Amino acid sequence: MSCAFQGIGISASCAIALGPAYLDRRGLGGAMRIAIAPEAVEAELDRLDQAVEAARLALRAVREQIPGHTPLNIAEFIDTHLLMLEDAALIDAARTIISDELCNAEWALQRQRDTLVRLFDEMDDPYLRTRRDDVEHVVSQIQGFLRGETPAAALLDGDLKGQVVVARDLAPAEVIVLHHRGAAAFVTEHGGPMSHTAILVRSLGIPAVVGIHNITRQIRPGELLIVDGESGTVLGDADARTLSYFRARLRAGHSRLRRLRRLVDRPARTRDGIAISLEANLELPEDVATARANGATGVGLYRTEFLYMNRPDLPDEEEQLAAYSAMLQGLGGLPITIRSLDLGADKTAEGLPRPGASTANNPALGLRAIRLCLKEPEIFRPQLRAILRASALGPVRLMLPLVSHLREVETTLRLIDELKRQLRADGLDYDPKLPVGAMIEVPAAALAARAIARRMDFLSIGTNDLIQYTLAIDRLDDSVNDLFDPTHPAILRLIHMTIEAGRALDIPVSMCGEMAGDPRFTRLLLGLGLRHFSMQPGALLDVKEVVLEADTEALEREAQRLLAHLDDTDPSLLIARLNAH
Repeated sequence: MSCAFQGIGISASCAIALGPAYLDRRGLGGAMRIAIAPEAVEAELDRLDQAVEAARLALRAVREQIPGHTPLNIAEFIDTHLLMLEDAALIDAARTIISDELCNAEWALQRQRDTLVRLFDEMDDPYLRTRRDDVEHVVSQIQGFLRGETPAAALLDGDLKGQVVVARDLAPAEVIVLHHRGAAAFVTEHGGPMSHTAILVRSLGIPAVVGIHNITRQIRPGELLIVDGESGTVLGDADARTLSYFRARLRAGHSRLRRLRRLVDRPARTRDGIAISLEANLELPEDVATARANGATGVGLYRTEFLYMNRPDLPDEEEQLAAYSAMLQGLGGLPITIRSLDLGADKTAEGLPRPGASTANNPALGLRAIRLCLKEPEIFRPQLRAILRASALGPVRLMLPLVSHLREVETTLRLIDELKRQLRADGLDYDPKLPVGAMIEVPAAALAARAIARRMDFLSIGTNDLIQYTLAIDRLDDSVNDLFDPTHPAILRLIHMTIEAGRALDIPVSMCGEMAGDPRFTRLLLGLGLRHFSMQPGALLDVKEVVLEADTEALEREAQRLLAHLDDTDPSLLIARLNAH
């Protein structure tokens, strides 16, 4: 009998895969607390240290197996986990629990894992929230060695060509091994669309579906599965008609991929001759290669938070400058928009002050992003100086997150002017015309877009937060994420209002939220006047294909009709008309 499971799709270049299930049940059991005698503490600490060292050696072994032709610097993912094996917040804390609570290493490690996972779960930024997966993966590897297992070796044996791996979770190192062994797709109980594993899967071009609870208990080894990474659906025991349909989709997907690859070097210009900027959102330095391979004309959003995470201190000016310089070098002259630090309150780095965090009832509305940076200028100053100095090395733009008030803009611009004077006095180069822009991701900023635009060189619409704040919906909350609607009339009005503010003052307006990378909305956004898109690299060619066939003049006429009837017509029907053009 056919069965269907729904999760979160990780859409690769070809989103469909069919194959027998390879079931991996590792890590399904939790650790039990076992009391130990005081004289056994040293031996237990030694057990933990040996397991950590075994995990370290296993990761290094996988790192050495990475093929040289891999499309991006995957070694960076392994390096992240190697660094976590040195992290005092994980390993030293577990050692302390063993000593203080006289318990076994498995229990102590699980206790500290749970503490760190809770901290990440409280974070508002979806990308940073999914860093919990790295903690889970590293702990799982150590636990395996404590139990006498060799987690990676369990997956190394045998040929997995054409098989669908079904697992509780998969670490990047395991994905690399499985891909090398020929796995056709991945299905996991845990994980999110912005995890390291998801980024890696997209980069390798492998379809996956994550977040299907208990699927390892509902799938039989060898059962034929259909994995749809676009819709997030997994089908088991499909009938002949369904199999025929998906096999046809698979063939069409491969054909479409070949067609899309031919678009890489074509300029993104509409049928009526309008040039459209298609840039990439980068979370990690290793994404640069993927962005360039997919024809990105620059970076429209570069998150800097990774520089502050998983460390006991804060990066200084020189370290940040080195990171930005490396990005510029990798981009080879393409422009990069660096978003200033978006941490604070609920999402913090270990060395970051958390004033008021203990009393904040709603961290998402608290001290974070530009608010925190202006409150803590000693954190903000080194980053701004590093960005200014990087601007002397290539085309750099600075973007301010979560702007909600004009005074935040004014205060930041005064600080930048002060730092420019310092750099001149120090004899250090910078671009005196460094463009500075604001992210429009709260309703107040969209409503005040024209006032903000008068002081900015560009605006960028962050639809992920704009939709959440406008509709009061956490898009990662399973109980309400069905209400997360990019086409809600309020959202469309706020987007149009922001674009019109930029047009009126002749400054560019981009969009860097997920809506920009969804080809279902490309014609709508073109019709609303958007000309600058930034998205995850894997979406670039899909959006470019729509752009090349679009007639912006006709789309703008249809969009005006849509806006005029938002109050009395279902927007989805009007958007369907736009997509028919």
